[in-house]
Amino acid sequence: MKSLDLAPEGAWFKSSFSGGNGNNCIEVADLGSVVGVRDSKEENGPAFVVSSAAFARFVAGVSAGACFA
Repeated sequence: MKSLDLAPEGAWFKSSFSGGNGNNCIEVADLGSVVGVRDSKEENGPAFVVSSAAFARFVAGVSAGACFA
């Protein structure tokens, strides 16, 4: 699915910890019960969705130092 089919441009955002160089970033869109995820370098490129609960667990794991490889 194309990201702009999933959510309008204004719905996507990067982490405040994202560097200004524009490389290696993802953007997310809060869509209620799901979260859209896309590559920040491809504004209308492919996107996928995960449940809000799964995304919250992912963020908590990363914040705790977990490695997801």
